[in-house]
Amino acid sequence: VQLQASGGGLVQPGGSLSLSCAASGSIFRVNDMGWYRQAPGKQRELVARISSGGSTDYADSVKGRFTISRENAKNTVYLQMNTLKPDDTAVYYCDAEIVYHSGLYARFWGQGTQVTVSS
Repeated sequence: VQLQASGGGLVQPGGSLSLSCAASGSIFRVNDMGWYRQAPGKQRELVARISSGGSTDYADSVKGRFTISRENAKNTVYLQMNTLKPDDTAVYYCDAEIVYHSGLYARFWGQGTQVTVSS
């Protein structure tokens, strides 16, 4: 199983970016999926999470600006980021709880993608 993140890049303050992360491999089901970020010198923090049923949770700092969604048929989670601020600059990581056909489950992380907000 692997999680492949894509998107990210350089954007001016006030701009938008979209991230996606696809889980692949021997997967029976994907439970909750999420996005975290880690800025230089700071701890990794939760940005947003989404359950398999579509319930969402956001960090206060991104509420109203970021939207997490998922496409279960593709085992993919998305993060639409609007009105970006310099403080949003970080490496963004996706994660997911994967359930195997055996019933066992494990959490996986994507490789991280850089988001830089700067003029």
